Amino acid sequence: MSIFRRRKADAETAAEPGTDTELDAVDGAEDVETDDAPEVTPDAPVDRSAGPFDATEVEDDDGRLDLGALRIRGAEGMELRLEIDQEQQHVIAATAVLGESALQMQAFAAPRSGGVWADIRAEIAAAIETQGGTADLEDGPLGTELRTRMPSAGPDGRTVFAPARFLGVDGPRWFLRGVVSGRGAIDDDAAAPLLDVFRETVVVRGSDPMAPRELLPLRLPQEEATPMPGVPGAEGPTSTDELNPFERGPEITEVR
Repeated sequence: MSIFRRRKADAETAAEPGTDTELDAVDGAEDVETDDAPEVTPDAPVDRSAGPFDATEVEDDDGRLDLGALRIRGAEGMELRLEIDQEQQHVIAATAVLGESALQMQAFAAPRSGGVWADIRAEIAAAIETQGGTADLEDGPLGTELRTRMPSAGPDGRTVFAPARFLGVDGPRWFLRGVVSGRGAIDDDAAAPLLDVFRETVVVRGSDPMAPRELLPLRLPQEEATPMPGVPGAEGPTSTDELNPFERGPEITEVR
């Protein structure tokens, strides 16, 4: 598995699934209650015995790649792209790519009192539907997930809908979010190996006080050119300025 750097999404891609603009509600520094906020029923606890794991539940030296708040285990043929905020020079997300499918992962702080996934997915769904997309709840192998289609204008005047699959798991004082795009967003078989990567991920919350929904800090690995342990044939770092995992895979089009 090879590791790549990637720069922050530009304005043209900011409204695509998994980008900061779409998920401002996810990245907010603190919870704000309003009279207009819809009441959301909290999720039942998800069985995490098979992952994702808290750092206290696994050995420190377990062969996973250490990215700070996330420790990720590779898979055969997988590439890992680290998304960088060029202004702040911070790693803001890790994206695993397998074939025509991609999985973006970010971890956030959560309150001790309970999880945040039920509220967050309701906010994501509302934001997508406001933009003319669709968002449907489904029971998946990792609990309740959100299947979406985001609209954008195609070059020939058609409306292009990009499918995305939002995953979320609440852990002890953290929340791990995943966004599956490309073929894996519509093909369960294509998504399966990425779901395994999601399950195998370890979240390192740390002991520092953080506001709910604050992004847990990621970092570049100490040896950027070092391949992921256990994956043969990995390549060294490559520039990925021209790459966008949310443009990979199938799209659904219709004429407005």
